[in-house]
Amino acid sequence: MSQGALLFSYGTLQLASVQLRQSGRLLDGSDDILHGYRQIEITIRDPDVLEASGIAVHLALVPDADAPPIPGKVFRLTSEELAAADVYESENYARIEAPLASGATAWVYVKA
Repeated sequence: MSQGALLFSYGTLQLASVQLRQSGRLLDGSDDILHGYRQIEITIRDPDVLEASGIAVHLALVPDADAPPIPGKVFRLTSEELAAADVYESENYARIEAPLASGATAWVYVKA
């Protein structure tokens, strides 16, 4: 696998069913923490996302400097896998770069 892009996941991208459907493999992630955002819940209506995750209510992030830290996993994805994650996250999310507690900078999906 090439160098790839780092992606921070705090939700359903950590599920094996979603990883297998979107990437065709189980992803090997490492623990990390994101600061500066608050988790909210959103209702998913996209049938493909619902089928992959099996969950109608997903987490999303909104900026909030005073929110508690958000634990998650950092995955190294190929450009094809990152594009597949973009499709999965659909119109509900926007992908931005954010610094993590480890010092790494990773892509993260926030509420669109």
